[in-house]
Amino acid sequence: MSVQAQGRHYFNPQACPVGGVRVAAPKATGRKKAAHPHDLTEVEHDHDFNELVIVTAGRALHHLKGFTYPIAMGDVFLLQREDRHYYSDRDGLELINIMYDPALLEMPTDELRQIPGFNAMFLFEPMYRRQHRFESRLHLAPVDLQSTTRLASTILDEVEQQRPGYAIAAKTKLFELMIALSRQYDRTETTEGQSLLRLGSVIGELENSYDQPWTLEDMAEAAHLSPSQLVRVFRKATGQTPLNYLIQLRIRQATRLLEDSDLNITQIAHQVGFTDSNYFSRQFRRCMDATPTRYRRAHNYLAR
Repeated sequence: MSVQAQGRHYFNPQACPVGGVRVAAPKATGRKKAAHPHDLTEVEHDHDFNELVIVTAGRALHHLKGFTYPIAMGDVFLLQREDRHYYSDRDGLELINIMYDPALLEMPTDELRQIPGFNAMFLFEPMYRRQHRFESRLHLAPVDLQSTTRLASTILDEVEQQRPGYAIAAKTKLFELMIALSRQYDRTETTEGQSLLRLGSVIGELENSYDQPWTLEDMAEAAHLSPSQLVRVFRKATGQTPLNYLIQLRIRQATRLLEDSDLNITQIAHQVGFTDSNYFSRQFRRCMDATPTRYRRAHNYLAR
């Protein structure tokens, strides 16, 4: 029966929703010893947090959601909350596990999603893991593994030593690690990884060019998928259709202009990609439960 690893055993959810552990290779004594308190490495379990796994040495079999994949030094992958897994047949396996709760972390999602490799690795690879038989995972060359290990180790040091400011430092270094891994994924050359990068680039293009006259057909062409395939995959990864994602993105940008500028409603609508200010107002009210004018009055001191 699967057990659950709980975030409170690895980090303080209120103070700093980031933690981490090193999992060392078992000693050659025939006796197994826990690598850290609450060590579930060889016990089937899931989590109430996300876990970023960096394989720093050795190899093993990874049993994940009913399937088995070989892993080896240089592999990096994300385990999402409630992903049921464990390891077996460990041969010198050493890991760094970085744990975090995305619901508490206040991640800079808009900025991260501008990187195709972030979308490929953190959104789409977990979805396609079974179909791709784990071939779309990130695999680091030795020199990249060294730099990644150093960066991950600074996160472990911060949460272990808990010096003043450690919570901000740990979160900042986690974002730095995510960006570094995303950029490394951008360079992946596997067929499976390239297919995920094409999907990731669609989100990146939307984040960077939300004001352009996108159609579903444009997005599907960029992803090398049919429109219906893109809708299905996109909804599974983000919870929204591509066009609804674009509308929400435009509305988020509009809220910033309503808060920080004195542009009129029509100007803001056009600046974020809406050609019809009435349609913009309807979509804004649907997303924000307020008209643009009412939202501005509540949030923009220039309008008070």
